[in-house]
Amino acid sequence: MFDGVMRKVIDPFVNDWGQKLSARGWSADGLTLAGLGLGLVASGFIASGLPGWLALLPLLAGRVADGLDGAVARAGTKTDFGGYLDIMADFLIYGAVPLAFALRDPDGNALAAAFLLFSFYVNGASFLGYSVLAEKRGLQTTSRGVKSLYFTSGLLEGTETIVFFSAICLWPLAFAPMAWVFGALCLVTAASRLALARRVFTTSPTGPL
Repeated sequence: MFDGVMRKVIDPFVNDWGQKLSARGWSADGLTLAGLGLGLVASGFIASGLPGWLALLPLLAGRVADGLDGAVARAGTKTDFGGYLDIMADFLIYGAVPLAFALRDPDGNALAAAFLLFSFYVNGASFLGYSVLAEKRGLQTTSRGVKSLYFTSGLLEGTETIVFFSAICLWPLAFAPMAWVFGALCLVTAASRLALARRVFTTSPTGPL
């Protein structure tokens, strides 16, 4: 919901640093993998029961790397594989964090973590399916920045997910109730994207699909 606003705020800074890092030989794919590694380290900290702020530090550092990889790619050589690697890394982290909380406290967190993962699965399918059909029809948008995939707007986007992950790291004992709420909102986001897809993809210039 807030990604469009945040892009306007952070894009000048991110693009400037992307050009600087690209000029120094930094690799966009390397930043993507670094962000993934940091996210997995954070998940390991969570699963080990370490204080939440210790997990939050690598998690946020990883999200910074995730924000810079696209800027470095745009300043240098942008590839389809880079976009593919980026979305794969994002989904790995989105799966690893709830799993980590389930491992941290199976009795208190497992059911809420399972529901959260279910909601991520449904929401991810709605996002990726829409992106594939948008590409097929030649639709384009830069409202969420220049991306390798077509990004639709939604109630929950990257900004809200980072805020949620930060909150559950800082207040791990509240993971279960926050996961139930966030998961429900993910399903609302998927439902709204389904409704949008029905309006956009039911017909084509040549008639019904």
